[in-house]
Amino acid sequence: MATSLQKKRIVLVHPRGFNWFPGKRDITDIANRMVPQGLLSIAAYLTQKKHDVFVYDCLGPGVPANLQKQAQTILSYQPHIVGFSATTSSFPDAADLAEIIKGQSPNTITVCGGVHVSALENKLLRDYPDFDFLVAGEGEITMSEIAADINPAEIKGLIWWRKADVVANEPRPKIQDLDFLPFPAYEKLNGFPRDYHLPLFSYINTPGATMITSRGCMYQCSYCDRSVFKKGFRYNSADYIYEHMKHLREKFGVRHINIYDDLFTANRQRIVGLCEKLSRYPLGINFNCAVRVGYTDDDLLVMLKKAGCLMVSLGIESADPEMLRRHKSDVPLDVVRDTVQKIQKAGLRAKGLFIMGLPGETEESIKLTSDYIISLGLDDMNMAKFTPFPGAPLWNTIKEEGTFHEDWRLMNCLNFVFIPKDIASKERLDQLYNEHVKRFYSNKEWRKRFRNRIWQHRKSLIHLLRHLPSFWSAKNQFEPKSN
Repeated sequence: MATSLQKKRIVLVHPRGFNWFPGKRDITDIANRMVPQGLLSIAAYLTQKKHDVFVYDCLGPGVPANLQKQAQTILSYQPHIVGFSATTSSFPDAADLAEIIKGQSPNTITVCGGVHVSALENKLLRDYPDFDFLVAGEGEITMSEIAADINPAEIKGLIWWRKADVVANEPRPKIQDLDFLPFPAYEKLNGFPRDYHLPLFSYINTPGATMITSRGCMYQCSYCDRSVFKKGFRYNSADYIYEHMKHLREKFGVRHINIYDDLFTANRQRIVGLCEKLSRYPLGINFNCAVRVGYTDDDLLVMLKKAGCLMVSLGIESADPEMLRRHKSDVPLDVVRDTVQKIQKAGLRAKGLFIMGLPGETEESIKLTSDYIISLGLDDMNMAKFTPFPGAPLWNTIKEEGTFHEDWRLMNCLNFVFIPKDIASKERLDQLYNEHVKRFYSNKEWRKRFRNRIWQHRKSLIHLLRHLPSFWSAKNQFEPKSN
């Protein structure tokens, strides 16, 4: 196995993609600019291997939308390797940037990984020859072996060119002990944490940050792409999570953390251990987390509250039993209602997560879900626009379920690219979406809860006022349009 000890200059790129409505100002980076968590984990691991690593977040503060200008900045680092981590909607930007970089610096090695690559694998490299390598699955070790000049044939998880042929090596084994990885390299992110914003009204104190403390999932919902982390559930220990939070607090002054695990409380013992440590040795941090129905109880919720938890999210998706049976198993609606009540009884906020437009959706199922949302008395709600992704179980039959416009740039859960058979048109689905989102935020009971917390929300309100024209324009997208 031939390796090189030469230190490499590596630029890791988070491509911008398309994140809003066609023809409208993209305000997603103002409302919620998220840290590219996976990219920062790879950056930390490569730094640990003594490489010079730079992170270029194309959604970061002050970064131009123009791809030529982005490419010039990337090339100004004189990189040996440029690595992209791309979603479906940001992959076209990654491909265009790779083409520009190869055109100006042919010897620079270009690599792309992420969920889109892990789902489509070989076909992508044949269609996008400006990438030298694609990385399927977890990227930390694979990228470090590319940087060490290991023979491509010996690198697991690699998709590469052998002359004119595309070769897919055997899969990269999953990292079983996640505590083995260093904390993400937040320090390499320009403007962190000041210019990275959590969703409005989801926090009390600033600045905010995000964390992921586990990988994989034991379940397989129809719409969920598990191409990168696969089935199963691996997680950081309670001690590792506490030290990670302490690192964010002491080095960056972070006061609120959104934990984006799908199954944060699936291993009860680690969360009990974390809560006990946060209660015994407080860090002055609040956090939000998500739980799956069936993985919480009264005692655990009380512990979460005492440890500093502010809000708990529940993936509910729909209130139509047939839709749930098809797309998300083991989520009984009566248990959802009971869980919401338990969350709020413990003094925590309850946020419901829903999806509109799944296969089988009808106007009746949308109305049923909307009524159910109002009846739950939630503190917050998020309604995603269903997007079929290549690695999801329903991908292979999606064209039989309705009309699918496969435009990767629009496949970001912010646009309806799929219209179920029983919905008349995209325009009608957009209208229903706007009506029911507005219905939730117009509800008298929700507004009363919001007013009672107005002082807690003062920092979100200040941020909103600073960017009022952009937010007002966004609000108008949710005004119901007449037929």
